[in-house]
Amino acid sequence: MSEFVIPFPVVVVDVGGTNARFALQPAPDSPLGAAIHLKTHDYPGLVEAAEAAVARLGARPRSLLVCGAGPVDGRRLKLTNAPWTMDGPQTARRLGLAQGLLFNDFEAQALSLPAIPPGWSKQIGAVGFGSRGPQVILGPGTGLGIGALVEAAGRHTPLASEACHIDFGPVGDEESALWPHLERVYGRVTTESVLAGPGLARVHAARVAALGWPRPTLDAPAVVAAATANPAGEEAASLRLYWRMVARFAGDMGVTFVATGGVTLAGGVLPRIVDFLDDSAFRGAFEAKAPVDALARRIPTRLVIRADAVLVGMAAIAAAPQRYAIDYAARAWA
Repeated sequence: MSEFVIPFPVVVVDVGGTNARFALQPAPDSPLGAAIHLKTHDYPGLVEAAEAAVARLGARPRSLLVCGAGPVDGRRLKLTNAPWTMDGPQTARRLGLAQGLLFNDFEAQALSLPAIPPGWSKQIGAVGFGSRGPQVILGPGTGLGIGALVEAAGRHTPLASEACHIDFGPVGDEESALWPHLERVYGRVTTESVLAGPGLARVHAARVAALGWPRPTLDAPAVVAAATANPAGEEAASLRLYWRMVARFAGDMGVTFVATGGVTLAGGVLPRIVDFLDDSAFRGAFEAKAPVDALARRIPTRLVIRADAVLVGMAAIAAAPQRYAIDYAARAWA
């Protein structure tokens, strides 16, 4: 399918366990329209949510490009943290579409890396972006997403990952003290159970318990609200520890992929707690990777501060599919 074409208008869709966002791209050279935000659990599936969004977008799409928080199996995707199962060909029939594609959410995030507009991210540390090499993107939301992107012969190839489900251990005395108090998920402490959105509350509860105080029952938004209200309080201290743990896992992924092109942080959680990010502490944890710390020091880091970056990236795929090494024959809906 070297001449694969995606008919316009195109609607690009980002579906997570909590939110579903839709945006209209009328033509390949048109700007992407403003995103429509819906709640995933308000709809039984993609078709019903798409119908509701299309009614507000003002044009009927001919194609849908969708990313979702779960593994892709050919032309199907089951959300990990919501009851939707998205079936591409069935969606095309029910919505009268000419074409469509499904992506894992962080596969799509990885593909979006070349299209992130200037000013949509905050550089962390002094190492600037611009070097060639593999790139990594990771982000905490309802779950924890990780993806990578490599380029060869002028085409971008995404690498999906389920590294969110690997075991996660403590580093240093502070983390070692709180680890016995961490809530287990499915009997395990994983990168997702600690670093995804709900993990922020688990880290705070475990940290307070390790200090010998009554275990708090705050959820993640309440921890963030309390930290914002009192930047010198215990909730704020937990957020700073959380940032350091994000940093060291980001460094792990950076050296895993030899990501000299950079590590990008995204997701729904980190932009909301950017006021608690200490660039120096972040880079210190990110670079503490002896004996490959010299490699880690070469890897730039940034935080995407605009939630719609993945929609812009999928619109770029629709406009120029030949630039992306995607198995369209196996994945196209029609």
